Amino acid sequence: MSELSAKHIAEFINGKVLGDAERSISNVAKLEEATSNDLCFYANPKYEDQLYTTKSNLIIVPEGFIPSKELKATLIEHANPYFGFCLVLQEYFDPNTHDTGISEQAFIHPSASVGENVSIGFGTYIAEDAVIGDNTVLYPQVYIGKKAKVGADTVLYPGVKLYAACEIGTHCIIHSGTVIGSDGFGFAPFGDQYLKIPQIGNVIIGNNVETGSNCSIDRATMGSTRIKDGAKLDNLVQIAHNAEIGENSVIAGQAGVAGSTVIGHNGMIGGQVGVTGHIKVAPHVGIAAQSGVSKSIKEPKSQWMGSPAMPLKEFFKSSAIFKNLPKLNREVGRLKKDKKNTENE
Repeated sequence: MSELSAKHIAEFINGKVLGDAERSISNVAKLEEATSNDLCFYANPKYEDQLYTTKSNLIIVPEGFIPSKELKATLIEHANPYFGFCLVLQEYFDPNTHDTGISEQAFIHPSASVGENVSIGFGTYIAEDAVIGDNTVLYPQVYIGKKAKVGADTVLYPGVKLYAACEIGTHCIIHSGTVIGSDGFGFAPFGDQYLKIPQIGNVIIGNNVETGSNCSIDRATMGSTRIKDGAKLDNLVQIAHNAEIGENSVIAGQAGVAGSTVIGHNGMIGGQVGVTGHIKVAPHVGIAAQSGVSKSIKEPKSQWMGSPAMPLKEFFKSSAIFKNLPKLNREVGRLKKDKKNTENE
């Protein structure tokens, strides 16, 4: 790409140049890997030493930052350097740019509605009465089921499957292999067998939602499974039927939320967390990796860990006791032996 000047970047991210406003870059990199043509950012004080060894000539730093050593690089002050850096990445360095146009090898049912300035790739299938919004990108081999809806400015990467009657909002990103609207795990015992319960609901995904690759979001038995505005799901996340993920919640890889459970807004769920069904988790709750949540969490802004999950402080206390169990067991054995010897005297 063409070069970007410090002045241009500062104006774009609403920052302030300290140094040579005409200094330019043509790429981006980490501080420790940068060349003189790379833009970098600095936000975490523990990496300050890298500022004085990096070869970068243009660095986004926090507002009011005062170097402890001499710096030759031009600086751009910003209220949130990482956010400012991400804005530059998104605008100028995103490799996933899209040309508009519809592949001749895509199938679009005559009753489907397709907006303007869309990109629809090879082998993509759009069923009857589906709705595709303006500026939306459907990569090759995407499947859009009957009466499904995809909002404007949304991107579905290769192999995404959106089953019938499910909806995705605007400005969403759905990565490859994700399935939205597969049947919820609903079976009724019938003697020694299980009778399948028809899953007649749908999935509704809000605006500005992103899922990683190979996520599974099951359709509701009745009603809707809901992923609300701003939620972010990592790779390999399972959301079961009739669950609800609150606004701006984040869920890390290999986590699973069971049926009819409600995660409050701004929740943070770590990797490999399991959340049982039919419970509620309060807003702003953090759940550490590999925890198992078996009951409702009613206290907002609380932190939980362990399986079964418990408040973080209790978990650390319990862990300390657990580590000492072998020593305590030996001590109890010694006391029993001493007591027995005393009784025999």
